This record gives sequence, structure tokens and C-alpha cells, in this order.
Amino acid sequence: MKKAVLNKLVIFGVGLIGGSVALALKKAANSPRIIGIGRNADALKTALELGVIDGASNNVAEAIHDADLILIATPVAQTAAILAAIKPHLGPNTVITDAGSTKSDVLAYAQNVLGEKSNQFVGGHPIAGAEKSGVTAAMADLYINKNVVLTPSADSSPHAILLTKELWQACGANVSEMSATTHDSIFAAVSHLPHLLAFALVDDIASRPNAAQLFGFAASGFRDFTRIAGSSPEMWRDISLANKHALLNELNAYEAELLTLKTMLKNDDSAGLQALFERASVARNAWAHGQNNF
Repeated sequence: MKKAVLNKLVIFGVGLIGGSVALALKKAANSPRIIGIGRNADALKTALELGVIDGASNNVAEAIHDADLILIATPVAQTAAILAAIKPHLGPNTVITDAGSTKSDVLAYAQNVLGEKSNQFVGGHPIAGAEKSGVTAAMADLYINKNVVLTPSADSSPHAILLTKELWQACGANVSEMSATTHDSIFAAVSHLPHLLAFALVDDIASRPNAAQLFGFAASGFRDFTRIAGSSPEMWRDISLANKHALLNELNAYEAELLTLKTMLKNDDSAGLQALFERASVARNAWAHGQNNF
């Protein structure tokens, strides 16, 4: 199949994720015209002033007219309403994708809201981000050599899959495909659970009477472990609820691991603790060096 054409891109939500896509494309050859849509007029004004987007609009019909691709880069809970606003004005050749961290719910939104037009939708998840949000945090190199997972449905058109894939490749990303269910199971374990743990630890420390003293002595270990607790609360609220079943399974597994540690501590089980720490250390170091032979 020949290369798909991207002359006009519309981004719903020009923040860190959407803004970084725009900046990356502006550095690539044959950059498309990029139009931003969002609920925050000031943010869109900033995006225009920074040159992240070429135009801004609050009129969906006008914005998506003749668009080749629409990227929804908002919190996942907004996806259904955005798709409903898009549907009446959606051209037959316009592709829709998203950048949400959960995929089963988004796929269901697309199928339920778009109906016979759902073949124009391809789910996507860029595995990249930062603890800061907003268009001022956007970076042209955010996706270089990062993974992007596409979760097309059985009905997604070949053209829609190709154009979505080429969008992320133009941003420098490595693109792979999997089912929405597989995606949500994997990321509950390696992304969503770590965020919940980081938020929970910081909330616990902050709620203690001696919080100021505790934070005063916190150093690099605490900083590194809790960095992601600085992420968008709204986004992570939506992700947690959207993927709650897989996430509850992971929380149960983690609670069992904590219970094992608690028992070892109670029993002064030095050998057990060292064995557990060594397994974790070996696995973590192997992952850090790209050796995933588990």
C-alpha cells in the first residue's frame, strides 16, 4: 500500500501529548496544517503564540472539514462526547485516532458512538509523557524511539491503520499493534499500578502530622519513586476508573506481594528478604539494559 497523505491534522486537546505531536510534525518533512480544538481558550491561544498549531477553532464542523486525520489527545472520559460532536461532520475519508492510556473503553466508545463509521477509528497509545502537563510542556522529541501501541478493531480500515501508523512514525516513534484487551492488561501492571502507588505514598506522607519534617528529609529515592505523582490528577482519575478491572487484579497481586514482605519482616526472614530483593534487582537491571529474558 502506498504512503498515506496527511495534509490536515486536527488535534482535540493541545497539551503535552497533542502539542508534542504537532511540534514533531513541524520538524518533519511535508508538515501538515495543524488545527487545535479545546475547551480552554487560553491554552489554544498559547499554542498559537508558540507556533505549536497553525489555527484554532471551537467550531467542530469547520475545524474537521477536509481533515485527513483527527487526533483526540484529551483525558479518556471526554472521548465519547468528542466522538459524538465529530460524527455528524465526519468525512468518509477522515481517520480518527486517540492517545488515551486505556483502550477497551475507547474502542467501545468508537463503536457505540460512530456506528457504521467506526471503521475510520484506530485506537492509539503513545508510551511517552512527563510529570508536567499543558502545551508549554510539549516537546518535539518526546516520541523519538518511544513505543506507540495501536489497537485497531477488526473493522478498522487498512487506510485508517496506515495513516495512524505513519503519523506516529513521523514523530519518531516505534509502532506496534495489539488487541485492546491485551493492551489494558499489560499497562495496568506496568503503568497504571505504579502511578496509583506513587499517588498513594505521597498522599499518605502529606496527610501525616509531621509531613513537613518527612518531606524535609526525603531525598533521591523518594523523588524517583514519586515523580509520576506529579502527573495530571484528572487524567489519572479517568485512566484508573476506565481500567479498573485490570487494575484491581494488579492491586490484589501487589497486596499479596506486600503481605509476603510483611511476613518476612515479622519473622526476621533474612534469607527470604535477600532472595526477593535479589530477584527484583536482577529483573530490574536486566530490563534497564534491554535484556527482557524472563
